[in-house]
Amino acid sequence: MLSLDLKLLEVAKLALFKKGKAMKIAEISARIGIRISTIRYYEKTGLCPPISRGSDGMRRFTPLDLEWFTLLASLRETGMPTSEMRAFAMHYRKGNETVSERKAMLCTHQQRLEDRRAQLDRCHDILSHKLAKYDEIIGEQT
Repeated sequence: MLSLDLKLLEVAKLALFKKGKAMKIAEISARIGIRISTIRYYEKTGLCPPISRGSDGMRRFTPLDLEWFTLLASLRETGMPTSEMRAFAMHYRKGNETVSERKAMLCTHQQRLEDRRAQLDRCHDILSHKLAKYDEIIGEQT
């Protein structure tokens, strides 16, 4: 059974769809920068809420769908495993009763990103130091 929040989301999506604000899959793909096959995969594996379809059977995405796929793309691009994304989506479908769990998941992921950034900064500093040494050697040779 859908949670009240998800039911309200579906009502909002239907209203946007009827107002002509729906987008096709190619537009979503272009706006977010992910492949169409990735969008279909996310839908097939339950990583996104159900996508509305027009009378022609084509997927019709709303701004709410765009927001969700943008989040998924960001999570994936920053290295969140698909299994964690799936768990996040399952919590989302349960509605506001799982906000704490979702927040905890995002905080954990954000901490991993901050740790990775610090690691990259250290590596960058090492490379910068080495490049400066090479510039010094090259300068002495000329």
